[in-house]
Amino acid sequence: MIADGRIKSRFLEVESEFSAISSVAGAVAAGSRAFTATCSQGLALMHEVLFAIAGMRLPVVMVVTNRALSSPINIWNDCQDSISERDSGWIQLYVETVQEAVDTIIQAYKIAEDNRVLLPVMVCMDGFILTHTVEPVELPDDVEVKKFLPKYKPNHAFLDPTRPMTLGPFTYPEPYFKLRKELSLAIDNSKIIISEVNEEFGEMFKRKYGNGLIEEYKNDKKIAIVSMGSVCGTIKCVVDSRKDTGLVRIRCYRPLPKEDLIEALKGKEIVIVLDKNISLGLGSGSVFSEVRDVLYSLKDRPKVVGCVAGLGGTDIKSKDINRLIDESKKMKDGEVVWLI
Repeated sequence: MIADGRIKSRFLEVESEFSAISSVAGAVAAGSRAFTATCSQGLALMHEVLFAIAGMRLPVVMVVTNRALSSPINIWNDCQDSISERDSGWIQLYVETVQEAVDTIIQAYKIAEDNRVLLPVMVCMDGFILTHTVEPVELPDDVEVKKFLPKYKPNHAFLDPTRPMTLGPFTYPEPYFKLRKELSLAIDNSKIIISEVNEEFGEMFKRKYGNGLIEEYKNDKKIAIVSMGSVCGTIKCVVDSRKDTGLVRIRCYRPLPKEDLIEALKGKEIVIVLDKNISLGLGSGSVFSEVRDVLYSLKDRPKVVGCVAGLGGTDIKSKDINRLIDESKKMKDGEVVWLI
């Protein structure tokens, strides 16, 4: 695209993902927009710099094409890579379709660069299932995109040879503590901006995704499945065929939309959380443990059960989800099963 003159950018070919994310950090710190993409072991190699970018409040956008982590080596999809970086200070948005991925990348820049946010954003899309699938996609018109997302003009501190400064320097415990609190408040408060940007995008492009944080699909039933990513398409097909089950899709995993989840899941008899990751030593997926914790505040809390599925690209079929729903009625509160 750059060689053909379709976009005015500079392409950097580097030797590793550590160098890639470091180059992006430098570009954004110097006042430019930048983008990169990675997955699996590559994302793990970025680990150190992810924390630095969030701590320096650099509005980087990166696509993570979710894939399993070794060992053994596996190139197929699950969400272990990005879930493992959930505490790095990045906003994490999980998409269901390729169209949503395109739209969310555009939204991500507007969210990240908002002066009320100034945080990096991961757009997480399932490897192979979405990245290697051919499907119709409507690419937004350049003129409309530039109207929605004006030229980046940072008005906060950035690198400039005429006024030298250091970003992310050594600091003592007390100021470090205060800066981490500010970072925590910033990512918590970004929920408002994520919803605003989703609504604005919907008005301009006639496509929006729930309220930007979660999407409810036929969620007026006694049972609700909670999940993220492309598997939600399969779950929707199952929901269409059943009278007892709806779906709550988490689009924004960081920050976790606690209030929205409480509102969407109150009054349910059973909540099934389907995870495509495993928190080793906890015995469940990370989303399950967090959804269960969020729902503890409800007076009449539903039974919450978990399911670990799809690790390493294992198929999750409609018949499996139907079986899981039926089994959930016999499961104990807090019980977790492996869908193998």
